[in-house]
Amino acid sequence: MDDLKRGTTFPYGVMFEKQDMLERLDIRIAWGHYEIHVLRFHLTTFSPGKVIDFHNHAEFEFHFIPRGKGRVILEEQAYSLSEGMFYLTGPGVMHYQEADIHEAMDELCLHVDITEKLRIDVDPWEAAEAEECIEKLRKLPLIPAYDSHKAMNCFLEAYHVCDGKFAGYYTSIKQLVISILMKAARAYDSDGIRAEAPVRDMLSYRYQYAIHYMEANYPASLTLENVAEKLNISPRQLQRVFKQMNPKSSFSKALEDIRLEAVCRRLKESSMPIEQIAQSEGFANATYLHAVFRKRLGMTPGAYRKAKTKIMKSDGD
Repeated sequence: MDDLKRGTTFPYGVMFEKQDMLERLDIRIAWGHYEIHVLRFHLTTFSPGKVIDFHNHAEFEFHFIPRGKGRVILEEQAYSLSEGMFYLTGPGVMHYQEADIHEAMDELCLHVDITEKLRIDVDPWEAAEAEECIEKLRKLPLIPAYDSHKAMNCFLEAYHVCDGKFAGYYTSIKQLVISILMKAARAYDSDGIRAEAPVRDMLSYRYQYAIHYMEANYPASLTLENVAEKLNISPRQLQRVFKQMNPKSSFSKALEDIRLEAVCRRLKESSMPIEQIAQSEGFANATYLHAVFRKRLGMTPGAYRKAKTKIMKSDGD
């Protein structure tokens, strides 16, 4: 949040002072034969290395990057993000976000729910333009683009008019929301979308996603089948992915590795009973954990705990 720490003057930094100010307004915009309901409207920060795992929304979400860099995965394609870029995720679009491991990434977010609402005596030109813009937004490619029409400026202007309670500020904000939508659609009208778009290695992607999912859910009753389902591939395909990425491992061994690492952490950091640790970290019981532990580490969980406790005491002296 501190601009001096980031070594630059950041014009949008003021938006952190009252981060939810714009979201406190119930903004509903009648545009042509549509109603636009603003759900989120703010500036946020991804700390270095922060990950937002795959998720989707029921509404449109506009993501603008005013500072920093990172990466986004839209459905099954990965893209690099840098200052001045933006992307749109429509209803139901799965996406994954992460900041660069060495550099934070700021993001201006606008979430809008767009519904059809027939109005009598609406200006036909307005109705036609609204229809054209929203139809474009629905069909935009899942590829980041540069904010060539400076939609980001609308966020800062909306913040300032709201903070100052200037005459007509509510109307101004509604107009600025529409402007963001139009400027986003226009950014894809030019021939050259200059987004960095590396070709994804699907083998590596599927392997990494499977590992990330297993790390997030290892205490549960994970199976090859339900992890494969998350990737929308068959269990046999997923088994092949593991074999190709690491011939010495398999899905079951990788899952066992993850669970063993968790058990080792618990043994070092807590005095929790081994039976309880086994169950909390995905093993059926302590007996099974003992068998796996002896086979893989050559000692019992209790012996491992004693050895690690002795080392920690020795380091503390």
